[in-house]
Amino acid sequence: MTLIKRVGKALAVIVVVLAVSGFAGHQYVNHVEKQRSVVTLAKHPKKVLFFYRDDCPDCQAIFHQIYWHNAINHNIVLINMNQPQNRHYIQKYQLTSVPTLIHGKQRYSGTNQQRIKQIVGD
Repeated sequence: MTLIKRVGKALAVIVVVLAVSGFAGHQYVNHVEKQRSVVTLAKHPKKVLFFYRDDCPDCQAIFHQIYWHNAINHNIVLINMNQPQNRHYIQKYQLTSVPTLIHGKQRYSGTNQQRIKQIVGD
């Protein structure tokens, strides 16, 4: 077998492994997004609060960005508002729409990437 064929096969294996890994990672993040855990914010002082709904297209558009930022920095609390026991935060934080990010006195509702980065600390 020539060197070119061996390198070609190695590259093909790498591409397949990366594709499968990427797909599995994407599916896992989608799974996390659909979880409807009850969140107690007293356990998470000084973190960025990310209020979303798993059936909201705008929330879905930014969820992966938020998730991966949090996987690295561990500074975001994901709060799915489709969990009935999380809905008391609507009044507490005067939420009018999702997605909403709150960090201290900073607050942003929307999908603008630059504003999200400002809130989460990128």
